[in-house]
Amino acid sequence: MLETDVVWNRRTADAPILSERAYNLSIGLVLLWGFAVNYITVQSIPVEAILALPSWGLMIGYFVSCLIGISVYTKSDNPAVSFLGYNFVVLPMGVVLTPFIYSFDPEIVSQAMMMTSGFTGLMMCMGTLYPKFFLSLGRTLFFSLIGVIIVEMIMGFVFGVSSSIIDWVVALIFCGYIGFDWARANQIPRTLDNAVDSAASLYIDIINLFIRILSILGRRD
Repeated sequence: MLETDVVWNRRTADAPILSERAYNLSIGLVLLWGFAVNYITVQSIPVEAILALPSWGLMIGYFVSCLIGISVYTKSDNPAVSFLGYNFVVLPMGVVLTPFIYSFDPEIVSQAMMMTSGFTGLMMCMGTLYPKFFLSLGRTLFFSLIGVIIVEMIMGFVFGVSSSIIDWVVALIFCGYIGFDWARANQIPRTLDNAVDSAASLYIDIINLFIRILSILGRRD
């Protein structure tokens, strides 16, 4: 993942500590904000306007904005600043997702959303029940993701092919990341800033899982 270890190494906090319920609710609300912004973006921005932009410029803008956002929220101890950084990740994601989502049947998109929600809830429960197991998966998940990305790039750019197996593997990796990041979120002090940072990491996991599930369902259809 792109995040540094700044957030996850926190063991003390100067800010007020939230109750477990308030902390988890804060994470949920920040996640819902991100998904709501994505929904509004997909519904309001014409696909034609996005497709008219140079693809290379769109991707560069997307990656630059995400890197800025991740750098801001991982380094800040201020929840308002961290939330601003989170939006630097959320907003370009919605723009990039718009043409991708519109290439699928709405029913398939709905199925992918429901499946993503189900897997997310399941992995969060698993991360709560077995935190030590998921916390031990960090290196495995990271190197697995790097390896599969390299394989996917070689298959796409060199051989010009794509494989549903890759989608399944990446979906499985991000299921693991949801459990991993949820377990990590509950290992750090329950401050509002840490709730925002944790939600941002989970948002990236969930969006990537959704993209892969949508790709899998689209191939099946």
